[in-house]
Amino acid sequence: MKKSVILLVILMLFISGCSVKKNEVTKIRDLEFTVLKEEEIPEEFKAMIEENKTKECKLTYVDNGYLYICVGYGEQSTSGYSIQVKELYLTENSIYMDTTLIGPKKDENVSQVLTYPYIVIKTEFVDKNVVFE
Repeated sequence: MKKSVILLVILMLFISGCSVKKNEVTKIRDLEFTVLKEEEIPEEFKAMIEENKTKECKLTYVDNGYLYICVGYGEQSTSGYSIQVKELYLTENSIYMDTTLIGPKKDENVSQVLTYPYIVIKTEFVDKNVVFE
């Protein structure tokens, strides 16, 4: 009886096509972008950033045919931080953005002041969700 039950379970798994599907992301193309200065950020988006800057944030905004993307790294205890955009690319279903926070160099003079490093980029509008890596 036990062998029959085990064989039945194995058969059911085999028939049901039980498999593991790996999500592969295929890059269609890189997206060109511009890193914006604070005065170039649309006012409405700037207000959204201001509301969220004390914590890590990932925001998007669409205006006049452009997509604006902000990645913020929250409150830091010193000055001297910068952010690098490692990748911004289009896939069939999404836009992928990968950034990294770069801390101050060991020999760099930093101020002991709270800072809120964030980056805002402007790119062409593509009607897809943004995935932050």
